[in-house]
Amino acid sequence: MSFIDRPFRPYAPGSQPENDTPSYRSTRFRHPAKPLLKIPQTITELSGPGFDPARFPAIANLAVSNGKEALGERIIVAGEVRDEDGRPLPHTMLEIWQANAAGRYNHARDQHDAPLDPAFSGIGRVFTDDAGAYRFITIKPGAYPWGNHANAWRPNHIHLSLFGPGYATRLITQMYFPGDPLLALDPIFLATADEAARNRLVSALDMSIGQADWALGYRFDIVLRGRQATPMEDSDARHR
Repeated sequence: MSFIDRPFRPYAPGSQPENDTPSYRSTRFRHPAKPLLKIPQTITELSGPGFDPARFPAIANLAVSNGKEALGERIIVAGEVRDEDGRPLPHTMLEIWQANAAGRYNHARDQHDAPLDPAFSGIGRVFTDDAGAYRFITIKPGAYPWGNHANAWRPNHIHLSLFGPGYATRLITQMYFPGDPLLALDPIFLATADEAARNRLVSALDMSIGQADWALGYRFDIVLRGRQATPMEDSDARHR
């Protein structure tokens, strides 16, 4: 059963980022100018084509490309995807994208004066297992300037999107790292007003996930709805 099969429970006030966040300058071009309309779900949203490894092969190790090791600090990220009642959501597809260790995306529009890594594409894909758990290997991303305000730098972060049975049920969030001093200065992170909800975006160092003498591990559990929901971005606003 997917997360859209269950009645929606409203989010707690302040637990999700506001569409209009003046400190994040781009929101004035993106947020709705008129009240939102509730559109009934159609058969496409309720029983759309499933996403499975047969059609969308997993890319669970971002730290190796064409047999070459990427530069940077190797890490393992793992967690569980659950609903508001703590039930696991199995066979959920997660997309992953991020900057490299120098803070640059492998994308033509990223012109940050930092080196590209030919062994790091910065994109991956994994699926939750029967218990709702996922795991992938990557490189810890670097911070980068983004022009929002004077000397603005984005904290180290990894983008994650989760899919229900169709593209219309996609949710997007960002995973941050504990102890990053840039978090206190980042308008995107601070757009979630409730501190407890905001901190659900910060992963936890977990030595049981890491591998001795090889990689540190970080736990990032994702709750899709309810009062403990992980803050999500608007699906039409792809924050960098």
